[in-house]
Amino acid sequence: MNPFKAYLIEQKDGKTVAGFTQLNEDQFDKGEVTIKIAYSSVNYKDALAATGAGRIIRRYPCVGGIDMAGTVAKSTDARFKEGDEVIATSYDIGVAHHGGYAEYGRVPADWVVPLPKGMSLFESMALGTAGYTAALGVVRMEENGLKPANGRVIVSGATGGVGSIAIDILSRLGYEVVALTGKESQADYLKGLGAREVMLRSSLDLTKIKPLDKTLWAGAVDNLGGDVLAWMASNMQQNGVIASIGLAASMSLNTTVAPFILRGASLLGIDSGYTAMPLRRKVWERLAGDMRPAHLAGMTRTVKLADLPPVFDEFIKGQAHGRVVVTCSG
Repeated sequence: MNPFKAYLIEQKDGKTVAGFTQLNEDQFDKGEVTIKIAYSSVNYKDALAATGAGRIIRRYPCVGGIDMAGTVAKSTDARFKEGDEVIATSYDIGVAHHGGYAEYGRVPADWVVPLPKGMSLFESMALGTAGYTAALGVVRMEENGLKPANGRVIVSGATGGVGSIAIDILSRLGYEVVALTGKESQADYLKGLGAREVMLRSSLDLTKIKPLDKTLWAGAVDNLGGDVLAWMASNMQQNGVIASIGLAASMSLNTTVAPFILRGASLLGIDSGYTAMPLRRKVWERLAGDMRPAHLAGMTRTVKLADLPPVFDEFIKGQAHGRVVVTCSG
C-alpha cells in the first residue's frame, strides 16, 4: 500500500494548487474502513474544488474526489470485511477528508454503502454523486405526490451529469420529460436519453417572470438556480413539486410566494451530502433496480487518474456532458 498515488489539492500564497503526489498509510484521515479505490468520478463540485473556482475545500491539503468505489483492504468495523465491494460518496469526502482521486482511501464506516447486488463498481461511479443526487431528487418528489399521470416534468442543466441521469431515470419510470438546455447541439443526445422534448434556454424571457404563469409542469428538477428556478416555480401546476439540486447559474432566487400558497407547489431542497444512511441505501438499491438508467454507458466516458486535470477545465467552461469515470487502480 505504501506509497500510493493521489491528487492533492493545496493552498499556497492564497491560491489553489493541485497535482499528483505520493502518500502513505500514515497520512490517511481517521476512519475504520480502508478501501483500495478502483474508480472515482468527476462532478462539477470536484472541478470547482480542484481549480479553486469555487470555495469548496474546507481543509487543506485534501485529496480531491467526492466519490470512491472499490474493495475493502482493511476494516476495524464488523459491518465490513476485507474483500467487500463498497461505495463511499458525499459527507466530507474530497472537501474536508481525503477523497477518491487516489489508489487508496480510508473513511468512517458510517459513510460506507455496500455495493448493491447487480451493480458493478464501474457502474456505481458512472452514477456517482450525480446519479445518487438525481435519484434522491426523484424519490423526494415521489414522496411529495409526483407520479407520471400528473403531467410533464422539466429538467434544467440537462446535459450535465445530474440532468442526464435524471432524464434517463424519469423516462424509465414513465414520465414525459422535457429537457431544458443552453446547448442546441445536444438535442439528439438528450432525446436519446428519453427526453420527449428539448427546450432551449434562449427561448425563455427571464427578464419578465410573472408571479404566476401558465401551468406547464407537474415536476421539475433544477440544477441551475437563479432566474430559471424562479421561472419554473411560476409555471408549476397545482401541487407541483420542484427538486432544487444545483446552482450552476446562480445561488440567488428572486421569486414570490404565489406558486406555493396559491397552487400548493413544493420546493424541495435536495441535500445529497448528509442523507441519513437508511435513505441513502434505499436510493442506491433503487439505482440498481427500477431506477437503473437505461443509457448509462452511452453518457459515460472513462479517464485514467493521470489524465484527470484537463477534465476539470471542461466542467468549468461548460463543455462537459454526461458522466466521467476515473480509473484509480487495477
